Amino acid sequence: MRVAVTGSSGLIGTALAGALRQDGHEVIPLVRRPPGPGEIRWDPQAAGGGLSPGALDGVDAVVHLSGAPIAGGRWTAARKQKLRASRVQSTESLVTALTAAKSPPQVLLSGSAVGWYGDTGDRAVDETAPAGTGFLASLVRDWESAARPARDAGVRVVNLRSGVVLSRQGGMLGLLAPFFRAGLGARMGSGSQFLSWISLTDHVAAIRFLLGQAGIDGPVNLTAPAPVTNAVFTAALARALHRPALLWVPAPALQLGAGEMSSELLSSTRVLPRRLTEAGFVFRYPAIAAALAAELAR
Repeated sequence: MRVAVTGSSGLIGTALAGALRQDGHEVIPLVRRPPGPGEIRWDPQAAGGGLSPGALDGVDAVVHLSGAPIAGGRWTAARKQKLRASRVQSTESLVTALTAAKSPPQVLLSGSAVGWYGDTGDRAVDETAPAGTGFLASLVRDWESAARPARDAGVRVVNLRSGVVLSRQGGMLGLLAPFFRAGLGARMGSGSQFLSWISLTDHVAAIRFLLGQAGIDGPVNLTAPAPVTNAVFTAALARALHRPALLWVPAPALQLGAGEMSSELLSSTRVLPRRLTEAGFVFRYPAIAAALAAELAR
């Protein structure tokens, strides 16, 4: 297959591009800098992504992973606008270019997130659950809606509702690992809030799996089958690094320091990957201890 990938220089995109090439596919990165050989330059904030009408002709699939980091700073009004533009506007631009192609791609795997569900407390949810409330739920709802015109044009669209992707190379685990190694691991808030996570290895494998599943479209949860509480995650990471984790950060301190973004650490999202498991996908790391050990060793 010829697979165009946005966000190809990010944590997931880099790993995915390498894996797809190993599978024998041709990867065409869409980049914002001057393009190199085999790359296409695009502007996510421009109409049609700044792409020529024929830029995606002959491409079999598009994997859309671009988006500013959710935890990249306090959620000021300007930061919220950047988060929305980097997801909603970029998806709208990409879909415009995709549907303008004379021979459009057969499938679009479009980034999304478990933020769709909002705070679910102890309640486990799957892809049939409605959207929750709050900034992230609203953002994800609009993000997925931006991909809808591609489906209306006959393209198979899969919304990749990703949980927290675990990798020592970046993301939440990359941020926390140095603190835990220094003995500064800490439980956040009550510690009872659920974390829906997935190893980078399984996340990339799931995307590769979904590329070949012609019968699957719509939302798919990219999360491991065993969400854990913050307390369990904290203890597991401490054990994996052979360090204590005796500290505790009270909820008011998190709210004071991170503002509205603290909801990412204090809310509970217990999400199950029903559609993946029903389709026959097998997780290499379904349990948190093995996932942390493997990703920390990569």
